[in-house]
Amino acid sequence: MYARAAAATTAALLGAGALALPSATAQASDRTSAQPSAQSSSAYDRPLVVAHRGASAYAPENTLSAIDKAADMGFRWVENDVQRTKDGELVIMHDDTLKRTTNVEELFPDRAPWKVADFTTAEIARLDAGSWFSPKYAGQRVPTLKQYMNRVSRNHQKLVFEFKKPELYPGIEKQGLEVLRKEGWLDRKHVRSKLVIQSFSADSVKTVHALRPDIKTGFLGTPAVADLPAYAKFSDQINSTHGSISNSYVAAIHSLKGPHGKPLEIFTWTVNDAASARRVAGFGVDGIITNTPDVVRKAISE
Repeated sequence: MYARAAAATTAALLGAGALALPSATAQASDRTSAQPSAQSSSAYDRPLVVAHRGASAYAPENTLSAIDKAADMGFRWVENDVQRTKDGELVIMHDDTLKRTTNVEELFPDRAPWKVADFTTAEIARLDAGSWFSPKYAGQRVPTLKQYMNRVSRNHQKLVFEFKKPELYPGIEKQGLEVLRKEGWLDRKHVRSKLVIQSFSADSVKTVHALRPDIKTGFLGTPAVADLPAYAKFSDQINSTHGSISNSYVAAIHSLKGPHGKPLEIFTWTVNDAASARRVAGFGVDGIITNTPDVVRKAISE
């Protein structure tokens, strides 16, 4: 996730033609801590610690190594970004170009600006997605969503799943849900306590809610307090950048109920230092998304 001026688009997003939403089924919100001691902790431990693009301060973001590193460090929750290739495969990549985190410019020098949507799955599979971070990770690949979900399952992890720039990929919500279904992630157990789907696009979140009203959803941004009730109709979380929130804003979120009749939640991002972690924990946020989950865990447990 990158910070962006969500307020400027709030009115337009909410003003878009609303989808007819089926009745939401009851869903218990997940109350399991991401800390290793979670199994013996209170069912209402807060905040959760979510490894942003995996433990991305210590391994190349959105790779299998990054989520393995988070698992090795004892973190159950990870976050990812999903985009679509030229031939229709969903892959794990934050930027809509491949340039920053792969050697695409070296392998395909004449293909600028190296958009994900301009490359086939086979071409992307050739890319080195680790050397930019450290020689130690040379040869890491860009995982497909299927490969990624298999590893998350193997690691017994939980997922904050982000549709990245869905306006570039019509129908990506339905496609992503189908991959999750095939990988066993839309059964009652996963939907109830292991999965959140989020996006900066209110329309995308609405679409997910319409297709699968049982899934917990999150809107990325900081809507005006007056607009929060409208978001609460289709989103269980308002996930705001940590610099944009306050004690009163978090209280305003918690005063509302989301589409499943549970208090609206907030996962804040991207918190990478102890002071910021303590500050937002003091506001009562429900989750902290971070590149440095160990730093955050230590800060909020002191």
